[in-house]
Amino acid sequence: MQTLSYQGLKIVNTHQTTISDCLVVEAPLQININNEAYTVVMRTPNNDSELIRGLLFAEDIYKNNSPLKLTIQKEQDKIPQIINVEIPNHLLGKGYLNKRTLLSVSSCGICGKKELKDLEVKGDRIKNINTYSSDKIHEMFIQMTQNQQTFKNSGGSHAACVFNKNYELLTIKEDIGRHNAVDKTIGDLLIKNHLKAANFLLVSGRVSYEIVSKAFIAKIPIIVAVSACSSLAVDFAKEFGICLIGFTRNNKMTIYSNPSYLKKDKNV
Repeated sequence: MQTLSYQGLKIVNTHQTTISDCLVVEAPLQININNEAYTVVMRTPNNDSELIRGLLFAEDIYKNNSPLKLTIQKEQDKIPQIINVEIPNHLLGKGYLNKRTLLSVSSCGICGKKELKDLEVKGDRIKNINTYSSDKIHEMFIQMTQNQQTFKNSGGSHAACVFNKNYELLTIKEDIGRHNAVDKTIGDLLIKNHLKAANFLLVSGRVSYEIVSKAFIAKIPIIVAVSACSSLAVDFAKEFGICLIGFTRNNKMTIYSNPSYLKKDKNV
């Protein structure tokens, strides 16, 4: 069997058949901060700069607008394995004190948390003054699906994308981990200085606590998922002022919190 890594996919060629299969790549990335190990994440090795920027933002480690200096310290088969981030000490946020000591796997965005208090997310409740069409939400989902190239090739990746208040696509990223895809989109908007325009966060899978917390920290008022939402996600969405929507498929959706953000129409 021969394999070739290409743009987050592993192309598998078998000698027994003429069929080629595409596998989404899952690989570890060790993130160092000022040459000290911070965490190891399992991710699809595309958009590592965006992933790191979004993760450090969500973890309250770096929220300054200045670009970060990233250095690849180790790689294998052209895939980065260790990346160092240089951050001046006076710009390190409180989250740096809660260093992750465990591996963060691709299916879990909070695996490295050490104590229950580390799950707390603080900030003012999001105040939304606009209402939006549910019909447009379905149209945005169609647009996201059309741009999921890794999923089309492998069937094994998640996607997250962000739209502005005019239903215009700002960014879309894919990864084997749902929370990684979200970090990549937020990181991309931070790098482009467009995060304030973010209004809708669409995700291809389910929504649990960590997705809601990332949206809240980024001040995105509406989360839309193709699948289910967890009980804790719903509780936090209500508390944070986020409109949380799940099971968005076949021109239907379920609104779990803050339904006043949407115009009621035939598709709700």
